[in-house]
Amino acid sequence: MFHRNSITRISLSAAGLVALADLKTLASRTALVGGASFIDIFLLAPGIHCQQDASELNGGIHCQQDASELNGGEYPTTGAMTNGYVFRVENQATVSYLQGVGEPGHLTNVSVSPPLPTKYGLFFDNFRGEPLASLFYLAGIALTVIVIALLVAIKDWWALGVLCMLAVARLLNTVVLKRRSQMGWKGAAEPDTPGDLLILLSQDRWVRMRGMVDDLKAVTAGQWLRETSDIESVAVSIATLLVFVAAALAGNASTVGSLLLACLLLMSVALLGVSNMVTTKLRMFGHMVRVDGEPTRYNRRLDMVRELIAESKRDDWAIGMGLIVPPTDKAQKVNV
Repeated sequence: MFHRNSITRISLSAAGLVALADLKTLASRTALVGGASFIDIFLLAPGIHCQQDASELNGGIHCQQDASELNGGEYPTTGAMTNGYVFRVENQATVSYLQGVGEPGHLTNVSVSPPLPTKYGLFFDNFRGEPLASLFYLAGIALTVIVIALLVAIKDWWALGVLCMLAVARLLNTVVLKRRSQMGWKGAAEPDTPGDLLILLSQDRWVRMRGMVDDLKAVTAGQWLRETSDIESVAVSIATLLVFVAAALAGNASTVGSLLLACLLLMSVALLGVSNMVTTKLRMFGHMVRVDGEPTRYNRRLDMVRELIAESKRDDWAIGMGLIVPPTDKAQKVNV
């Protein structure tokens, strides 16, 4: 019969330390879906205590909040081929997605959809858009429920308490993330105006993003996650302490309970990683960003630029981005 003493002569007192692993999986999920959902508290994976450091993630995900720096600090130069303006993409989650779909020496075409109605909440709306990825995510949640039932069955209250502390930490981080991911400033509205952007990423990855101007602004301009307020910072600190206390108390769990905790954390992060891997679209403030067709390879960047200039019938954006040398009649004096 299965009970808390089913395994002997094996010590797993440090199993709780798995929760302290610096993994970017949670932050990647947060960036791909553009926020957090309350159902997230049932998926427990290493890195919960860093979920809120989204603005500093380029050093690793001690926190899910590090999701806003998944772009590695890159804010790529962008040219609007419809009006010649040159600026930078400020949304870190969008940059991270474009880094993933871009290929060196290729032009990748992506489109931005109008805002989609949110009828059933963030998770279920994502389920409709990415059913396969959501199934892997649901498998991780089901795993948590199974482990809770097993811990209750063997009456390992220490292990169950550790699990509850991790869930509370996840809840606090989720609440703060939902507050931080509200859409803020996006510039002046330009209704019914089509937009066409060329984005220059590092490693010679080029992305062409098309859609209505207001939709493009929603996923490229302003902040994705605002800075935490004083109260939110306190909540994040409490969540972080809960994770460390849970890891410290995990040594009081039985060998079977410790094994269940370790397996839950490891399998959950694996399922979450697969979910992220099969996710092909970015959801941001209700908009969907997706890749259109296959990337086009160019032997020289100049060939791509000339082709786009011919298509857009203007070259001011290319001059502003430093992609071509301006003709004599357009050259400007530079004062140093």
